[in-house]
Amino acid sequence: MKIGILQCGHAAPAVQEAVGDYHFMYSSMLSGHDFTFQTYSVVDMEFPNGASDADGWLISGSKHGAYEDHAFIPPLEDLIREIADQGLPLVGVCFGHQIIAQALGGKVEKFDAGWAVGRQTYEIEGDEYQLNAWHQDQVTHLPESATRVGTSAFCENAMLYYESKALTIQPHPEFNAHAVAGLLETRADTVPQDLQTRARDALQEPDDNQKMGDRLAHFFKTKSFA
Repeated sequence: MKIGILQCGHAAPAVQEAVGDYHFMYSSMLSGHDFTFQTYSVVDMEFPNGASDADGWLISGSKHGAYEDHAFIPPLEDLIREIADQGLPLVGVCFGHQIIAQALGGKVEKFDAGWAVGRQTYEIEGDEYQLNAWHQDQVTHLPESATRVGTSAFCENAMLYYESKALTIQPHPEFNAHAVAGLLETRADTVPQDLQTRARDALQEPDDNQKMGDRLAHFFKTKSFA
């Protein structure tokens, strides 16, 4: 199965040094499931010919806001709708989670309560996941086609399922402790000191990245959340 990675940004230099750019993190997270990968750097206006260029699609994180004025966002939203119309499995992570919601009729906003940084606890259909996050924007209004399947104390709409079409998640299951440490080194000035300290203190704690990666792989294969 060929997965097209729609890369909407580039990881910070310290993160790339530690774990590689986004496309490498995603292919590593989904390894062992007989997938092949092709990356399209849509942030640099490198797009596929259309939805049929891959069997499934993954939209990456980004430093950009889904609601901002960037040249790559309108054609990306068009491609999202084309993928959904064709019924191809679509996964979105962080910015990907947000831009899919926006393209399908939801709303994304800068969250008044601030940032989620580092290890967070999520409840996903009664199961607990420990995953790393780095975001202020959130999906605040769901598209009609979306069902909330995951939440946290900070992020109400942390995981959304669009039946047989898409599965999207706000945190970063591709971010291990090295990735978070790199972000704390290069982008910590954007978040409050107490959140930086809490994130550093949690760097040695275990995560559920592989558990979530396997769940996303299952969706690609079956288009089912269960």
